[in-house]
Amino acid sequence: MPDLHDMVLAALTGFVSGLLLSIPVGPINLTIMNEGARRGFFWAMMIGLGATVMEVIYCFMAFTGFSSFFSRGPVKAAMELFSFVFMLFLGVKFLTAKSVHATMHLTDAADKIEEQIEQRLHPHSAFMTGLVRVMGNLGVLVFWIILSANFISREWVTPDWPGKLSCVAGVALGTGTWFLGLSWVVSLGHGKLSEKTLLRMEHLSGVGLLILGCIHGVNIIIQLARHKI
Repeated sequence: MPDLHDMVLAALTGFVSGLLLSIPVGPINLTIMNEGARRGFFWAMMIGLGATVMEVIYCFMAFTGFSSFFSRGPVKAAMELFSFVFMLFLGVKFLTAKSVHATMHLTDAADKIEEQIEQRLHPHSAFMTGLVRVMGNLGVLVFWIILSANFISREWVTPDWPGKLSCVAGVALGTGTWFLGLSWVVSLGHGKLSEKTLLRMEHLSGVGLLILGCIHGVNIIIQLARHKI
């Protein structure tokens, strides 16, 4: 029988990480802001719902297809170090952002792939707009591959179906909560939520990632110290 404590921890881990990943300024947040002010709450909410669905799909793919490989022996140790550096990198990037841009940018080639996906699928509904824009952002998938391996190696998520699904459910709740709240605020304020305000939220998200990265770094140092003893 699945341990309730482990499932709650996994869900909480997913919720916090999903929320932190959703806050930084990017194409989805900007689309929700613009469309919410122009077309109202329901349209913006459906964009957020589509984005949440694709986010959850990428998260599920990361947990089922990649995390087990990165949890083995030397690969696990290397992944822990890499995830520590990656979280610090993202934290600094979000914290020092000076303008509105796609924070999950990887390379120009990745940007071209994103454009091609949008052009081929050419979404017309609000739901498909949100889904396709996250689908084309490969940085989201890379982020979840790294985080899923890190969560399992830190034992925040157990490497079984109850643990993984609990974390994915937490991600869905965290991501959906942010997009729902953003849609409501934008439609209520009729566009008064400025990009500058969203940029400040991104800075706070960067602080959160830096704190998590530092905690992860301390855990790595403690583990190394134990091995030497």
